[in-house]
Amino acid sequence: MAPRHAFFKGQIVPIEDAKISIMTHALHYGTGAFGGMRAYWNGEQEELYVFRSLDHFERLLNSAALLRMRLPYTPESLTQTLVDLLRHEGYRENCYIRPLVYKSEETLAVKLHEMEDDLAIIVNPLGEGSYVNIDQGAHVCFSAWRRVDDNAIPARGKITGAYVNSMLIKTDAMLAGYDDALVLNEDGHLAEASAANAFIIRKGVALTAPITANVLEGIVRRSLIRVLREDMGIEVVERNIDRTEVYMADEAFLCGTGAQVTPVTKIEHRPIGDGGIGPITSQLRARFMDIVTGRVDKYKEWVTPIYSTEKVTSH
Repeated sequence: MAPRHAFFKGQIVPIEDAKISIMTHALHYGTGAFGGMRAYWNGEQEELYVFRSLDHFERLLNSAALLRMRLPYTPESLTQTLVDLLRHEGYRENCYIRPLVYKSEETLAVKLHEMEDDLAIIVNPLGEGSYVNIDQGAHVCFSAWRRVDDNAIPARGKITGAYVNSMLIKTDAMLAGYDDALVLNEDGHLAEASAANAFIIRKGVALTAPITANVLEGIVRRSLIRVLREDMGIEVVERNIDRTEVYMADEAFLCGTGAQVTPVTKIEHRPIGDGGIGPITSQLRARFMDIVTGRVDKYKEWVTPIYSTEKVTSH
């Protein structure tokens, strides 16, 4: 099912009216940035919850700033716009939300400054859509491609052009029969998956690459670190991870807006642990789903209710 409407050029319009020119700068040069967000339907409460909207929009605006964009928005105003759009669509199911900022000027000039910038938001209904079959777990490999270095294209920004790197990684993995691939950075350490952060569990400790290892500063990643530490009593260490450490992991999982918490049960021809979904990953996944559907009072500030929200304020 496709979106029916979009926020485009400052207003909500039918999706067929949200069009750009073939001359648009962002189309030619990848000069845009996007956000990946989810809204979760809680049927018991008859409510749709957006997960950490203010944090996602803050990151979007930071990504825009890396591209020298000047946009008249705040995380609060963008969240209110999203609330209005979701109410207009009236979805009563899980949704994927895609805000996009982009160089909208119709020019082929190779520059970022003194350009027109714009924002669009669309919402895709998902039902129970998942990144991979998380009940089975993901079978991954190590990619021959390297993650783009921060000194080449900023890793902290979700820059549209940089996702060619992710697509090369993911496509080669899928055509080789895998669900996804883990990616090393130029130093030979684990960065992340094609478009998700990665964790491994070794001897009861959760390990993940530091944000200085050319990884996206994932909002789900940051959230899970807190849940692991505070709710599950699991030590989390952010440090460089060698390739062979992944082979020797007891558990592994990917995380992100798309991946949510996706167990990794096999890497190339090696099982992770006993080849099943480990107990820490299983417990974390269940806790995360309770949080995003508004069932955990401790984390209610992380979710924005759509149909009962009157005005968006800072958390």
